[in-house]
Amino acid sequence: MLDVHRLRLLRELHRRGTLAAVASALSYSPSAVSQQLSQLEAEAGVPLLEKRGRGVTLTAAARLLVEHADVVLAQLERAEADLAALSGEAVGTLRVASFQSVLFALVPGALTLLAARYPALRVVLEHREPEPAFSALAAHEVDLVLGEEYPGLPQARRADVEEEDLVLDELRLAVPTTGPWSSARRLEDLAQASWVLEPPGTDPGRWSVTRCRQAGFEPDARVRTPDVLLHLHLVETGHAVALLPDLVRSGRGADVRIVDLPDHPSRRLFTGVRRGAAGRPAVRAFRSALRQVAAGGSG
Repeated sequence: MLDVHRLRLLRELHRRGTLAAVASALSYSPSAVSQQLSQLEAEAGVPLLEKRGRGVTLTAAARLLVEHADVVLAQLERAEADLAALSGEAVGTLRVASFQSVLFALVPGALTLLAARYPALRVVLEHREPEPAFSALAAHEVDLVLGEEYPGLPQARRADVEEEDLVLDELRLAVPTTGPWSSARRLEDLAQASWVLEPPGTDPGRWSVTRCRQAGFEPDARVRTPDVLLHLHLVETGHAVALLPDLVRSGRGADVRIVDLPDHPSRRLFTGVRRGAAGRPAVRAFRSALRQVAAGGSG
C-alpha cells in the first residue's frame, strides 16, 4: 500500500526540484525527506530517484506516480470538503495568502461580511506575492490564494489548483496634479519622466516596462518596489509617475491625475485553492464575500 503522505513528498520533489527545497517548504530535514522517499520506493517496488550530480532526479516511474498522486490528493481534498459541507457551516480556520493591493482594497470588506455571517470562521491572512503564495498552497501552508495575471503574460495553469475569477482590474497611468508631468495625455509624453516601477522579474514590473518600450522609450526607473501604496504616494508628492491598477486607489482620495490607456488593459484577479477543496464551506464563504465586495456590495 502506497503511503499518501510520502506520495505528497514525491509530488513536492517533482515541483520544487531538490530535497532541500522540499524540506524547507514542509519543515522537515533533507535527511527525513530522503528517508521517506526511500520507504516509498520500497512500497512501489521500483526505483523512483536517480542520483544526478549532488542532487536527484525523478525516474519515469516516479513521474507516473506523481500523476496518480495528483488525482489521489485531489480526491482526498474533495472528501474532506464534502465532510465539512455536511454541516453547511463555515467554521474553523481559513488561511489566506494575498498581495498588497487586494489586502488593502477588498479583504477588509470581505472580513466585515464574514464576521457578521460566520462568527465561528477564523480567517488568517498572510502577505505573499502570487508565485510564493501558490507554493505555500501546495505545501498546505495556506488554504486559499489571491492571484493576478497581467495582460500578455498568461500564467501556466496549475493542475493541482482550482481557480475562480474575481474581477478585472483596469490598469491606468497615474501622474502628479502639478509639475512638469501633470499635463501628460499619453504614455509617450512621459519618456523623460521619473518612474516608480515594481521590481524586475515580476509580472507587474515586466508589463510596465514593456508598455513603455512599446511607447518608444526606456523608463527611467528611480524607484523599484513591490509596495504599490508607495507608488501612489510618490506620484501624489510629485516625485514619479506610475502605471497603477484601479484597486490601489480604492477608498483613497488620491491627489493624482489618472490617464486611461488606449486599449484599457486590465489585470485578472482570481482566487485559487487546492483541487478538490472548492466545496469547503469556509472557501465558498470567503469567495462569496470577496465577489460581493469586488462588485461594490457591502452586506
